Amino acid sequence: MTENFQHELITQANVEDVNLPGDSGTLALIRLDNHEEKRPNTLGPGSLIAFGEAVSAQYARAESGEIAALGIIGKPGVFAAGADIVSARELTETQHGIDLAELGHDVFNLVEDFPLPTFAFVNGSALGGGLEVALPADYRTISAATKAIGLPEAFLGLVPGWGGIFRLPNLIGPEAAAQVIFVNPLNNNKTLNGQKAYEIGIADTVLEESTFEQDSLEWAAKVVGKDEAALAAITDHRTHDSGQDAWARAVQTAEETITAKTGNSAPGPLRALEIFRQVSQSSREQDRVREVDALGELLVSDEFKNVVYGFMELVQKRAKKPAGVPQASPRKVNSVGVVGAGLMASQLALVFAQQLRVPVVISDLDQQRVDKGLAYIAEQNSKQVRKGRLTQEQADALTGLVTGSTEKAAYAEADFVIEAVFEEISVKKQVFAELEDIVSSETILATNTSSLSVTEMAADLKHPERVIGFHFFNPVQVMPLVEIARTARTADEPIATAFELAASLRKTPVLTKDTTAFVVNRLLLRLMAEVQKAFDLGTEARTADQALKPLGLPMTPFELLSMVGLPVAQHVTESLQTSFGDRFYVSKNLQSLIDHGVTEIWSTDESGAQHIKDSTLELMEFGNSPQSSEQVLNTVLEALAEEIGLMLKDQVVSSPKDIDLCMILGAAWPFHRGGITPYLDQLGISQRVNGAPFHG
Repeated sequence: MTENFQHELITQANVEDVNLPGDSGTLALIRLDNHEEKRPNTLGPGSLIAFGEAVSAQYARAESGEIAALGIIGKPGVFAAGADIVSARELTETQHGIDLAELGHDVFNLVEDFPLPTFAFVNGSALGGGLEVALPADYRTISAATKAIGLPEAFLGLVPGWGGIFRLPNLIGPEAAAQVIFVNPLNNNKTLNGQKAYEIGIADTVLEESTFEQDSLEWAAKVVGKDEAALAAITDHRTHDSGQDAWARAVQTAEETITAKTGNSAPGPLRALEIFRQVSQSSREQDRVREVDALGELLVSDEFKNVVYGFMELVQKRAKKPAGVPQASPRKVNSVGVVGAGLMASQLALVFAQQLRVPVVISDLDQQRVDKGLAYIAEQNSKQVRKGRLTQEQADALTGLVTGSTEKAAYAEADFVIEAVFEEISVKKQVFAELEDIVSSETILATNTSSLSVTEMAADLKHPERVIGFHFFNPVQVMPLVEIARTARTADEPIATAFELAASLRKTPVLTKDTTAFVVNRLLLRLMAEVQKAFDLGTEARTADQALKPLGLPMTPFELLSMVGLPVAQHVTESLQTSFGDRFYVSKNLQSLIDHGVTEIWSTDESGAQHIKDSTLELMEFGNSPQSSEQVLNTVLEALAEEIGLMLKDQVVSSPKDIDLCMILGAAWPFHRGGITPYLDQLGISQRVNGAPFHG
């Protein structure tokens, strides 16, 4: 099997004998370490074999009385980061995946069946297969400094295939397990820290990082010595509800999460759910068969390879080394100005203050608006105090960094000023003209526009070379993407500064050419326009709106339309039509709704069911050319392939990978689809529309 993992970095399993405190005997401690400082411990077949051999060698010692216990620990900061998924994506045959899954079960069962007490000392991150190393142990300690505990397989298009689906609910209860197996990974791959892992029951005790290993040994000595208080505390901590009702609630939670987050279009979470449903009535061996079969099939699936591309190639690699960063030295940003005090501007000011810890000033036309913006910022910081994420002193300090004014003179000392005012070109040009008379000649001027020309905004300025697009997505604190737009006249220093600033804000920057709506909004509005056009031509509303469900997008087009706001969507579409022609359909029906103050297509009744009000329907006119959901989906995908082809031809971004990264981070394009361009390649649509695939 190892021939399929020729590039595996082996995680060694070195055994050392440790005398337990209190004359409790010798513990054979297996230390997992790949001896690469910058790479976490991962588990391919070579690593699993090494670990299995180390455990097997302790059986004879256990039977002879030479040792009293077995322990497992990782290298500093990392217990084990899981399977070697980069190598695993090279597997081509189902049997290879089955063999890897079988090997994991064989090795981890050795730990579970060990004749003496076993301990996992989780001294750092334990994800996926790394957590599955710890679960077969009888007892677990965890470092309070641990930042990432979880089973991310559903996010990766896989299932926990080394016993995790069976062992975790039996350890912590089905409802808590459903959170770890389904809810957390499908919510942006959320993980648990050390304290949360203890609270949920994965660990039996949480210990301080500085003395973790010694404290773990002392704790283990109490267990081996049958200390009644220690054993009673463990028993109490592990109490959970595993009744039929708890299982029913857990399964329902998993079902609802998968439906909401993937549209039931991702095979990995569905296979995990299929196995999870049967755990309460299964033996370890029955579960093993299900996990092994599922993992074997999924490891050679397009969905898994797509996730590895989207997550490893894009989010982990390209996002950290973005294309187009100039060689120029970035300017230091010691103060920030945000023009505007509305919701978007207030969110921007909050993020700048939170992440940069520098003074931020906001402004608006009157004091009432300024005060409302400052109140929003104060309330958001107060929420962090209530959630235990900030102390009151920290919150007060952050709130104090943001000041407000009704005069743009307040921006005189700012190094970076971003406008977030009304989306009208004349308004934005006026703002920049006023700012240029106030700020220093080196101050960078940025716009958060979603659709207007940055070039036009800067056209009349004395220093257009310092103007950039710096486009955030709503909600600003959550969405990771920032589109950095460069005009033909933009100098290197502002762009270099923008890249460094985005990184400091913990955002992922992507450089785009200054073109209407940049990347994400251009593609989303093309998508929404095609669905709206099908609806206007007579396609039944639910058919049109649900046609894209197989893609697994987080919202339907009509739901997204309501969230963005009908006037905003219409305005951006009009801008796109002005720039690119009738490819961008501007709906007369949508304009009619806007003119009559209607804010949504779907309304929701008291039972939560969606419907279109009669009063809304009366404002619209429809054609007599209905389409099926399959036709609508195909039309949308062909439109997207066309638009992406034109964007690449016009060098809006440097590579299809940048479009994929933008759509994943800015539009929540599903990871199991692997980015929009490989998905269109896999369906043959890019070849059909453009004559060639996006990826050769």
